[in-house]
Amino acid sequence: MSEKATMLREADQAFGELRGAIEGLTDEDMRRVWLGTWGVREILIHISGWHDEMATALGRVANGDAPYPKGTYDDFDAWNARFVDQKAGVKTADVVAEVEASHRKLVAAAAALPEALFATDGAARGPFDGAGAGHYREHTEQIRQWRQG
Repeated sequence: MSEKATMLREADQAFGELRGAIEGLTDEDMRRVWLGTWGVREILIHISGWHDEMATALGRVANGDAPYPKGTYDDFDAWNARFVDQKAGVKTADVVAEVEASHRKLVAAAAALPEALFATDGAARGPFDGAGAGHYREHTEQIRQWRQG
């Protein structure tokens, strides 16, 4: 299997695991704060935010440009806070629908790129994995631990 196909498959599998980790949670559960100032709802909002940012970055890569200007995302905490603040009034069900739609958007942006961009040093690899499978696994584990604790 090609590197690109492997990464696309892993992103979908890891996203399925994330969805499994939140399955059965009520709106109240999703809003319960347990990770600093965040609950599951905020985790999903910030994942969607990164999906949107990195889908745009992959579009730049498709045009032969750098994914984003150096230094753009140096302050992850500020970006995360911005994503969450922008969605403060959004219903939890809409947050879930948005993370699903933004995942599909990210995967579609990656799928449209040539294989070579997913090589070890390829321009698409970092942005895609950082907002995709790697990101999902990080938060899936946190959510699972919270649910077990």
